[in-house]
Amino acid sequence: MIRHTLRFASRLCLFGLVALCVPVVAHAQPPAIDPAGLPGPLVIVGGGKVSDDAQKAFFDLAGKEKAKIVVIPAPADAEKTGEESRKLWRELKPLSVEVLAARDRKQADDPAFAKPLADATGVWITGGPADALLDLYRGTTVEKEVKKLHARGVVVGCRTPAVTDVVIKGGPGPITSRAGFGFLPGFVLNYVSDSRAGTPPLERALADLPGYVGVAVGETSALVIQGRVARVIGDSPVNVCVAKGAGKPAATDTYKAGSLIDIVQLRRAAANRAAKEPFPPAKPPEAVVPKGTLIIIGGGGSTAEMWERFIKASGGPDALIVVLPTALEDPLPETIGEVSTLKRFGAKNVKVLHTRDPKVADDPKFSEMLTKAGGVWFGGGRQWRFVDAYAGTLTEKRIHEVLERGGAIGGSSAGASIQSEYMPRGHPLGNTVMAAEGYEKGLCFLPGCAVDQHFFARKRTADMTGLMKKYPQYLGIGLDEATAIVVTGTTAEVIGKSKVGFYDTTKKPDGDKDYEELKHGDKYDLKKRAKIEK
Repeated sequence: MIRHTLRFASRLCLFGLVALCVPVVAHAQPPAIDPAGLPGPLVIVGGGKVSDDAQKAFFDLAGKEKAKIVVIPAPADAEKTGEESRKLWRELKPLSVEVLAARDRKQADDPAFAKPLADATGVWITGGPADALLDLYRGTTVEKEVKKLHARGVVVGCRTPAVTDVVIKGGPGPITSRAGFGFLPGFVLNYVSDSRAGTPPLERALADLPGYVGVAVGETSALVIQGRVARVIGDSPVNVCVAKGAGKPAATDTYKAGSLIDIVQLRRAAANRAAKEPFPPAKPPEAVVPKGTLIIIGGGGSTAEMWERFIKASGGPDALIVVLPTALEDPLPETIGEVSTLKRFGAKNVKVLHTRDPKVADDPKFSEMLTKAGGVWFGGGRQWRFVDAYAGTLTEKRIHEVLERGGAIGGSSAGASIQSEYMPRGHPLGNTVMAAEGYEKGLCFLPGCAVDQHFFARKRTADMTGLMKKYPQYLGIGLDEATAIVVTGTTAEVIGKSKVGFYDTTKKPDGDKDYEELKHGDKYDLKKRAKIEK
């Protein structure tokens, strides 16, 4: 699931799912997914001794020798745990360590009491029962001030499951739940002894928490989360589990030290499993583009014909063409290559549209230019960035409207795969995974198809074979470099320097290839799934 794949289909959860004793009505819907991840770092430490690695990770994120650490100890034995934590951090010689131990909620809600948090560069919440911490601090000034710090990018470290927005309690018996602090939204956390296998309370609780992800942290392990990426450190593993859904069984995966986890990908996977209509459908729509033109290039270069045909299909040199460079990583270059290329081939009215924030993409003012556009170009990079920014937003709707008005949509590499209904290689941590759960759905300009790029140049034929075995309902299309298909109606015309592979699982392949090769000038009927003979 995290090592660039979701290995859910191969094994069931270790424990059966049963209903919660008390339904979690207040948390039936997880908080909205922020593609940026967390605003500040979060260090979640197991229930045992704080390892040297975890201690160093928190200390470094807090500012090292310039760190101003505030410790919030467990209420049950605040004096003892507070002094232990003070000693833990003082040995690293930070600028200051202060213990903030409230006697009661009145004191925790006193702004004067919470004042030391104002200058903190790191907040450490010690272990102890989650109920005691929540009863004392949730909803108080102390909690609000810590959240303000985290929102500003200050690290929060903890040894308690209270940091999630839903906190569960229970073992072999009934599972109950309550609202937590919410530093890690969309997750449910549990601590396990290194000697115990699996995460029974989590897996049982997820049955009544659709869309949530369960994480079990071992005694000597820790998670260091920065933005959307979590790193596992320590001597014991971290287990991650999701409930059944989208035709897949409930599953648990185990990750050792050094593993990277994309928390947004996990949340998107869980959300898809909980959806009323999860993706992909058993029967996708037919591969038809009723209006407009798609120019889909396999990356690794292009030809003059591709750009000329895109500009013509967009309405000619005077038409407004909008370029989306969002697949690139930050910071974006001052000059976007596709803009320069379009102008070189005669386009006179080219504008750039870009955001990382889906809320911005949903603002009518942001995408107003698309209402007058004749063409939209998706740049290269990583296609999952397009999904994060535009999927389900008004911007996506307006791009579809460009096509519906008879305009053109083009793109290369990442800008090719995003155009298909099924989007291969969408995992944020690497492009080797064909089926990345949570990032399988493209923007669906080309329905019923799965488009891969750099195909023959990077020897990706076997990858598409595997994807077709998993999802035989799709037509697989492998575009080689400097090669494209021009799609109108049900016809895909091949242009460029190399070839295109079409994978149709309903037909028995000829010879040793499970795909049909087409080259420049050839045409393929996407609906009939057959080469159009000249």
